[in-house]
Amino acid sequence: MAGTADRDSEHESRRILDRIARETEPGGLPSDRHSGERPDVDDPIEYWGTRIGRTLGLILAVAMMIAVVYYLARHI
Repeated sequence: MAGTADRDSEHESRRILDRIARETEPGGLPSDRHSGERPDVDDPIEYWGTRIGRTLGLILAVAMMIAVVYYLARHI
């Protein structure tokens, strides 16, 4: 009986470790989402969400650069 429980526990542990290894590989599912590829055109939520997010990111980056230049210009 104890042998069966040990084998089941070992099998479950190996299954979990294999899943973690697959998900942390460069080609795994979690990293596919942030690969910078174009969004799926068939999914309007993903398409527009990506466009809005990238636009807001650009606006925020430009605003931060302007703020830094303004700050440096006032204090020099």
